[in-house]
Amino acid sequence: MKVLKFGSASIATADRMKNVAGIVALGGNNIIVLSSMRGTAEALTEVSDYLYKKNQEGAIEVINRLEKEYRQFVAALFADGDYKTKANAVVTEKFDYIRTFTKDLFTLFEERVVMAQSELLSSELFHLYLSEQKINAVLIPALEYMRTDKNSAPDPVYIKENLTTLLDRAKDADLYITQGYICRNAYGEIDDLRKGGSDYTASLVGVAVGAEEIQIWADVDVMQNNDPCYVKGTTAIKQLNFDEAAELAYFGTKILHPSSILPAKLSDIPVRLKNTNYPEASGTLISNETEACAIKAVAAKDNITAIKIKSGKMLLAHGFLRRVFEVFENYQTSIDMLATSEIGVSLTIDDDKNIQLILDDLKKYGTVSVDNNMVIISVIGNLESEKDAFASEILNAVAGIPIHMISFGGSKYNFSFLIAGKDKEKALQTLNDKLFN
Repeated sequence: MKVLKFGSASIATADRMKNVAGIVALGGNNIIVLSSMRGTAEALTEVSDYLYKKNQEGAIEVINRLEKEYRQFVAALFADGDYKTKANAVVTEKFDYIRTFTKDLFTLFEERVVMAQSELLSSELFHLYLSEQKINAVLIPALEYMRTDKNSAPDPVYIKENLTTLLDRAKDADLYITQGYICRNAYGEIDDLRKGGSDYTASLVGVAVGAEEIQIWADVDVMQNNDPCYVKGTTAIKQLNFDEAAELAYFGTKILHPSSILPAKLSDIPVRLKNTNYPEASGTLISNETEACAIKAVAAKDNITAIKIKSGKMLLAHGFLRRVFEVFENYQTSIDMLATSEIGVSLTIDDDKNIQLILDDLKKYGTVSVDNNMVIISVIGNLESEKDAFASEILNAVAGIPIHMISFGGSKYNFSFLIAGKDKEKALQTLNDKLFN
């Protein structure tokens, strides 16, 4: 059994949903995890925002517009009149339910219930379309097996037990359809899996059923060894170690969230990234296997802020770094890179929401300077066994580009350095030419 997850863009139009149906029909006894259709989550977020502001008229206007779009989607997707009627009944039921929340009081729980309708809509319409195509598929409601505990972490025992029961009840099905992202919390309330939600669902489901493979399908090509928006001559990455994939996802590609495939990694289940536009392509395989001495990719993380704290007080002073880190902890701001000397600390952040408050607090400990619009360039691969040679090769490749900070040694899969944003394109192309070509 395999688990196939399809993202919002892959089912954004009637033609794309038909394409996905063709893909899943080729393999039987698999579990299909669906995200919401593109634009639905954004529209329901807008509805919730209006309701929090007690603007029922604005909320109803967005609801009506979105419902009209779904009516058009149904008209384009279904050919049989009876199935069009059934699909329109689903749309009516869901949007009438959403309208019941257009009242004076709107809570966080109610917002999550409203947002959950997006995945319920896409999965029910897809299930109906498969039925119209005479494909024996069964809908497995995520809200009946996907649950988090009191710490908002998935409850693997509950998930496995309840999902197994639901699958056993439908043993004769050729395919199983379920929703990504949504779940219930420890109190039985409708909730969600936060970051990387639908990918996370696929990973958790794969572990629960002992899947032979988890596939993450998108409407873009597999992971590339560099950013094709800036670099000519990029190639697809055929294989990655889970840790390499996590580094690449964090510092560059947004195809998957690092935490979303952690359950698969721990259970040694391979994850394959596939493109709905080229289903015959093998894609990128992510597993616990590691290729020796190989640079796999170059990635860039934009909009980085570099902060330098210089202080004579740091000389021989224990606790200085702790106090600096506490400032960032107080404002829930993560640090990406860090470099220290006897008289100063340099670090980078990618979230400048509280930058002025952070800088004000840091000035208690020394002189503070800031560089904006910086970029972290990361070279990803298995660099451990010949790390000195790799480091020299990377630095020689960008010898003509000013480097502001280097991070190497924290992970054997990542060599990172900080440059000005204006040098990004040159650095990416140069590294591509000298490392891969």
